[in-house]
Amino acid sequence: DPMLATRFDGDVNAYKAANKKVICERFGLDPFRPLFSFIGRLVGEKGADLLPDAFEQFINEGDRGSVALLGTGEQHLHHAFGHLAYQYQGTFGCSLAYNETLSHQIYAGADFLLMPSRVEPCGLNQMYAQRYGTVPIVRRIGGLKDTVHDISMSGGTGITFDQLRVGDIVHAMHRAADMYEHWSSMTLLRQRMMGIDHSWEHSTATYTRLYERISGKKLH
Repeated sequence: DPMLATRFDGDVNAYKAANKKVICERFGLDPFRPLFSFIGRLVGEKGADLLPDAFEQFINEGDRGSVALLGTGEQHLHHAFGHLAYQYQGTFGCSLAYNETLSHQIYAGADFLLMPSRVEPCGLNQMYAQRYGTVPIVRRIGGLKDTVHDISMSGGTGITFDQLRVGDIVHAMHRAADMYEHWSSMTLLRQRMMGIDHSWEHSTATYTRLYERISGKKLH
């Protein structure tokens, strides 16, 4: 990815650390703490209306990580996030704009990506995050449920929660902060996520096997 400050060369932790340093310098955050992120439209459909309260509660419950947010949307949310950036300088940073290059850098530099969606027919950000070694924290709905399996399961690929409530988002963030302290587990999860095949070739082969099983015929 030419938009990244440092590209992946086989050492997942060195790649993440170098890109995280860039993001933290941009937003004035501590690169040695867990870095949570949100990238997307600041609208109710994405659950963004719950994030100001969730971020403030998480910070006040122990200040266990930093947050970088990128997006545009409803003006009252712009105001709320701007206030958080002022109130929690050094812990919360935001860019209320559309910036493709910055989005790629956040995917590469963040430790976690939040997606507390109300609806999500498919969702792409969680798959982008996995490819860049960033752990998705998602509500189990729609395509998010299909593509992110909780770390409590064998072969888990993210952190999930069921209810769209501030408390559930905060609890998921605390779970993430706990996992961050176990570096070997974080490394294995990053490697597992980056190896997931979300390509159309993989999907096509899966559908082909399904149709062959149903029809009893070999497709050519």
